[in-house]
Amino acid sequence: MASRLLKLSNVIRATQQYPHLLQFRRGRATSAANLHAALINLPATNVMTIDNGLRVATEDSGAATATVGLWIDAGSRYESNSNNGVAHFLEHMAFKGTSKRSQTDLELEVENLGAHLNAYTSREQTVFYAKCLSKDVPKAVEILADIIQNSKLGESEIERERGVILREMQEVESNLQEVVFDHLHSTAFQGTPLGNTILGPTKNIKSIGRQDLQDYIATHYKAARIVLAGAGGVKHDDLVKLAEKELGKLQNTYDGKIPKLDNCRFTGSEIRVRDDSIPLAHVAIAVEGCGWTDQDNVPLMVANTLIGTWDRSQGGGVNNASNLARASAESGLCHSFQSFNTCYKDTGLWGIYFVCDPLKCEDMLFNVQSEWMRLCTMITDTEVDRAKNLLKTNMLLQLDGTTPICEDIGRQLLCYNRRIPLHELEKRIDSVNAQNIRDVAMKYIYDRCPAVAAVGPVENLPEYNRIRSSMYWLRL
Repeated sequence: MASRLLKLSNVIRATQQYPHLLQFRRGRATSAANLHAALINLPATNVMTIDNGLRVATEDSGAATATVGLWIDAGSRYESNSNNGVAHFLEHMAFKGTSKRSQTDLELEVENLGAHLNAYTSREQTVFYAKCLSKDVPKAVEILADIIQNSKLGESEIERERGVILREMQEVESNLQEVVFDHLHSTAFQGTPLGNTILGPTKNIKSIGRQDLQDYIATHYKAARIVLAGAGGVKHDDLVKLAEKELGKLQNTYDGKIPKLDNCRFTGSEIRVRDDSIPLAHVAIAVEGCGWTDQDNVPLMVANTLIGTWDRSQGGGVNNASNLARASAESGLCHSFQSFNTCYKDTGLWGIYFVCDPLKCEDMLFNVQSEWMRLCTMITDTEVDRAKNLLKTNMLLQLDGTTPICEDIGRQLLCYNRRIPLHELEKRIDSVNAQNIRDVAMKYIYDRCPAVAAVGPVENLPEYNRIRSSMYWLRL
């Protein structure tokens, strides 16, 4: 990716310095502006919708390998309290055999191709994808189509996978960061589907059956809610033909009521799980952010980068650019922290997660909220410029490889209904200034009720009313 961008920038620079190279014979002239625009968009993201409403999106880089996947607009947010966990359960069942292939046949076929087959479930999306040689893309697409359309969902496989998921839940419970973020969602979006966990409660996992899985597929696996994305050595026209052949029979009609996505209200509140046997305190505090398509999303991303991420294992000390990182290094406020900007379709969580010693919670939180107030009132253009450069660098580095590019295509098609070109995103980031940051910080942070989740020895964490009172400054 980096080398590709370097080559692209060299070509663009050459066209700017030597415009006469763009002059051709009359009748075949190409304007420098048009060529410049075309070069910026190389390789282009091609999107096409086939007859049943399924979208096909590709970025052909001519690589020897490729990643193809199905991005489905269905996750734990589309579940109720009674079937919470069914989307994740279905992800597990996808690789347990179809009407055409047994589990053994499926595993052998993928292994003989030298491919990698994987899947994951989030709160708003379910994803099945394969990494393979570019010549094996047709077979990979056929396998993925078979998985989502013809899974057997056998009773013996369901019972076996039930135990696997219960063990996975135990592993997640030992990951305190995952626990804290689940608690944060459950308190911030209490009483709504976004407040539920992705894995679901134990009682649901023990009771989910074949009919629940079939009902979820029938309700949510509709062609218009699915994107077939490909990146690497993938020809767009070829992938469109494969989609028509393998996925053209997917339906868009509903037998019953069309599912509606309800708005998820945010509630300023807290959850504390005090456990002094845990050596360190794990704390997350967040305000309500914005959805994917909101115009405030990019300024909030820059503000998130301004707060930054830090860990004791990093160097820097007093030379850290982030004020919070510098204070943490100098005073030993925490072991690590990371700011986050988690977006959903219509809402989000913007905040920070930190790990600290038992008696450092109050000091760390004071510094966090002081930095938030500084974002609202005193942030400078120099700091914003640094954050913008860092954000652009991080975003480019995250797109290094066919799999992250494919993931970016699938996610953006579901979230924005298009792939935002890199140059457009760069322009949006460049347009942010200190005043924009202060404006969005005043809108989303200043005098807002936060959501707080804390696990471990958190006796030193101030009570909620004190935390709330630090969300604004009274100054003359």
